[in-house]
Amino acid sequence: MKKLLLIAMAVLLVLAGCSKESKTIKLGVAGAHSGDLASYGIPSVHAAELVVEMYNANGGAAGKKIELVVEDDQCKPEIATNTASKLVGAEVVAVMGHICSGATKAALGIYKDSKIPTISPSATNPPLTQSGDYPNFFRTIAPDDAQANLAVDFIIKSLNLKKVAILHDKGDYGKGFAELCKAAAEANGVEVVLFEGVNPGAPDYSAVVNKIGNSGAAGVVWGGYHPEASKLVQQMKDKGMNIPFVSDDGVKDDTFIEVAGKYAEGVYATGPIDTSSNPMAIKAIADHKAKYGDEPGAFFLNAYAATVAVLNAIEKSGKTDYDSITNALRSEYVETPLGKISFDSRGDAIGIGFSVYQVQNGKYVVVNQ
Repeated sequence: MKKLLLIAMAVLLVLAGCSKESKTIKLGVAGAHSGDLASYGIPSVHAAELVVEMYNANGGAAGKKIELVVEDDQCKPEIATNTASKLVGAEVVAVMGHICSGATKAALGIYKDSKIPTISPSATNPPLTQSGDYPNFFRTIAPDDAQANLAVDFIIKSLNLKKVAILHDKGDYGKGFAELCKAAAEANGVEVVLFEGVNPGAPDYSAVVNKIGNSGAAGVVWGGYHPEASKLVQQMKDKGMNIPFVSDDGVKDDTFIEVAGKYAEGVYATGPIDTSSNPMAIKAIADHKAKYGDEPGAFFLNAYAATVAVLNAIEKSGKTDYDSITNALRSEYVETPLGKISFDSRGDAIGIGFSVYQVQNGKYVVVNQ
C-alpha cells in the first residue's frame, strides 16, 4: 500500500509539472510608464504591443503565442529592482527594457541571476555593455561614448566653441555622458570652464545659470533628461544668455519642446540616426498612428527593433532558454526599422549610431547625419 501511495504521488507531481508548462511565451516590458519620463517609456510599450500583434497574427514564435507582461519603474533605480523581481516572478523569458540607464543597471543583476536576457531601446551608459558585468544585456542604441564624441565633434567643427560649461543631473546616464564630453572636449583643446551637477526636480536653477554667465562659457553641454533641460534653457534665455545649448538623447524628445515652449528653439540634441525612410519604419509609424492616433514618440523605433530582435531570436532558435536566445541575438541578423542588425559579443547593436538634431520652428530636424 505504501509503495502504491508513493507511485501515485510521483504521478501527481509529474502531472502537476506538466500543467504548469506555459502555453504562451511571456515577454516582459519595463520602463517609465508614469511620472515625468513616461514619454520615454510609453512608446516602448506601444512598440512591443504592435510587434507582438504582428507575430501572434502569424502564429507567434517557436509555435507559441506571445504574452506581454508590462511593469512600470518610473525610471527610478529604487523602483526598478521591484519591477525586475515582479517580472522574474511572472516567469518572463526575456525583458524589453528598461528605459533609463540607472534603472537598467539596478535591475540587471536580478535578471542576470535569473538567466533572463534583457534588451533596452535606450539605456546608453557605456559600462552596461563594456564592463562585462552583464552578459545578459543587449541594446538597440549606441552607447554614450559614441554620442559624446559626436556632440564634441559638432561643438568644435560646426559651432566653433572654445570654452564650454558642462552640466549634468548626477545620475548614471547624465553624469556619465557629461564626463565623457568633458574628456573628449579637453582632449581636443576645448576648455571646460564649468563642470557641475544639479539636483533633478529642483524648481530653480538660477545659481548655476549665474555660474555659467560668470564662467565665460560660449556654450553649454547638458547631460540628463528633458525636465531639467527645459528649466535651464528658460532661465538662461530669460537672463539674456543666447549661447548654444547642446544635449543628449535624453532631451531629443517632443515632450521637451512642449514643456520648454519657445525656449526650446535652437537647442541641439544628439539622438538615434533618423531611419524614418526605412520601409519597416514607415509601416511601424503608420501602424502606431492607426492604433493609438498619434505620433509614436521617443525611442519607439528602437523599442520596435528590440522586440523584433528578441522574438526573432526565439523563432530562429526554436527555444526560450537563456543560452538559445542570447546565442541567436549574437549570431542572427534581423530586419528592423533601424536597418538590418545583430549584436556584438558585448551586446551592442551592430550598425546603429547617432545624429545631431536642432529644434527649428518647433520640430527637431537633423543638422548632422
